[in-house]
Amino acid sequence: MKIYPDAYLEKVEQITVDFLNKNGIKALILDVDNTLIDYYKKLSQSVIDWVNELKKNEFKLYILSNTNDKTKVEKVALNLKIPYANLAKKPFKSGFLRVQKELKEEPAKIAVVGDQIFTDIIGGNRCKMFTILVDPIDKKDYWYTAWKRPIENRIKSKYKNIHKK
Repeated sequence: MKIYPDAYLEKVEQITVDFLNKNGIKALILDVDNTLIDYYKKLSQSVIDWVNELKKNEFKLYILSNTNDKTKVEKVALNLKIPYANLAKKPFKSGFLRVQKELKEEPAKIAVVGDQIFTDIIGGNRCKMFTILVDPIDKKDYWYTAWKRPIENRIKSKYKNIHKK
């Protein structure tokens, strides 16, 4: 099982049209919590602008979240004018494959973007999609995520050391 992402950036706004084109990406599956919004559910203008730039360049976007708070995900999706699904059960394949079918793209042309290795990255890797890990927007986490961060930080550190060489 591959635990490393294909790319690691500090925030979603660093994922450029050029970067996506160079990697053959046509569509993005986006996480919500601490990827698009912070702990307090704030969606920044820079994320809105980034999504609009991608849409303007004809990238397909889809939000896939593990949260059971449908209202939270729906609010972000409506704000960004992109489809969404919650209760995804990441890293299981089913949610990713359902979205892939809706996006009508090959797995290699889909980037999975998220802040968690054990859900977003492993799930995307299992589906043979291009994976992009971003740092969490906020240091504050929900309890069910916070306990994993120290482990993920060690994996990130190892990833950075490997890619320095």
